[in-house]
Amino acid sequence: MYLGIDIGTSAVKLVCADTDRILTTSSVAIKTSSPQPGWSEQHPDLWWQATRDALDQLSGQITLSEVKAIGLSGQMHGAVLLNRDLHPIRPAILWNDSRAVQECEDLRAAQPEIGHIAGVPPLPGFTAPKIAWLKKHEPANYAKLSHILLPKDYVGLRLHGELVTDASDAAGTLWLDQASRDWHAGIVEATDVAGDWLPQIFDGHNCVGAVSAQAATETGLKPGTPVVAGGGDAATGAVSLGATEPGRGFISLGTSGQLFVADRAYKPNPERYVHAFAHTLPDRWYQMAAMLNGARPISWIGGQLGLSAAEVVALAETVSGDRVPIFLPYLTGERSPHGDPHIRACFFGLEDSTTRADICRSVVEAIAFCFADAAQSFGDSIKELPELAAIGGGSRSELLLRLIATVTEKPVVRSDGADSGPAYGAARLAAFGEGALDRADLALQPPTTDMFEPADMAPLFERLARFRKLYTAVSLAE
Repeated sequence: MYLGIDIGTSAVKLVCADTDRILTTSSVAIKTSSPQPGWSEQHPDLWWQATRDALDQLSGQITLSEVKAIGLSGQMHGAVLLNRDLHPIRPAILWNDSRAVQECEDLRAAQPEIGHIAGVPPLPGFTAPKIAWLKKHEPANYAKLSHILLPKDYVGLRLHGELVTDASDAAGTLWLDQASRDWHAGIVEATDVAGDWLPQIFDGHNCVGAVSAQAATETGLKPGTPVVAGGGDAATGAVSLGATEPGRGFISLGTSGQLFVADRAYKPNPERYVHAFAHTLPDRWYQMAAMLNGARPISWIGGQLGLSAAEVVALAETVSGDRVPIFLPYLTGERSPHGDPHIRACFFGLEDSTTRADICRSVVEAIAFCFADAAQSFGDSIKELPELAAIGGGSRSELLLRLIATVTEKPVVRSDGADSGPAYGAARLAAFGEGALDRADLALQPPTTDMFEPADMAPLFERLARFRKLYTAVSLAE
């Protein structure tokens, strides 16, 4: 029995699995704070407490002491800033934080080839420019800084006491030389970071520590249980779907969104803001379009209208007319394919007759349109994919998957446990690290339970064209 822990943005999710199936899951919600416009933060201790609470939920279903190994997954790019005593200096600055715009410009100037070295041009959501921002705007906190971790790796620290990460999470910092899979000294120096602040890098299946006596007391896990490095949520989501070899791709519909294609080679495409990153497994890379606004707009509009996410989608199912407004879903700016931290969300085409159902439909359609833009940004490299698998909480919506299949012109498939993808992938990496699975097993795709084929929906493509024109008009007016 293997445990996967996924430190998400909206929840910590746990999966307990054997070598070929999910046995049980648990989840504990966490909140994000935005103390200033464009800021997005969470205190690392929230992740640890939510992990403990989720383990407590699991303890009613399984015997935690029977867990053989643990794998970690988590939201990427977050800056977890620790002092020399390994305590957080301040709340972590998250992936969807847009404060470090000027620092990105400075980094581009200092490292003109950074897009080809680090796999993507500097964007404020990444870890590296946040440290330059910290030095400029919070010098007292910068003076205390001794260690930098990614979100999942802080939970790893609390479990086993080591300062480590994996290649896929390191890939999302901007400090990694993707080709060599090691920290790039020039980029590290350009962002006012000391090399010894950064953790040691491992492959995702490598054992990096064991549950300490203190962590065992706090969690109920057995002391000495091996912990593997795991991966960023995109890479562990890929492992859950067998997307570790070329020709495999998937979409992830969590708070953020990703369109992911696995490869054996490093293929940067910074001009289109397609991320080219190291995979969590050795000698593998991937290309990914990363959208800051995945399924999050559904929960956002639900909050405004007093509806659950399921109720938003159900209302959206009831309408499909031409008078549905167009929604730009850029609640926190956008990364792929625009690289635009300043763009914000808006509705266009609201009428006196517009209903709540129309608004819900426009929000769901907008998420699909973002994936159409993402697919377009890949160019020919996506044409050979036979299908796209779907994971994340948004994959529960059949309407959304049908719309994405149509606008990307790719069949979308879903399997059991799709909404627990990254945590399940982390559990599989733990099983690989312990020898219960081999590398070939990680490339096996789970059985398909549902397939959504592209449909003949000409009005939808007309609204997609209007969506793209609206983005152009709004971005020019910024």
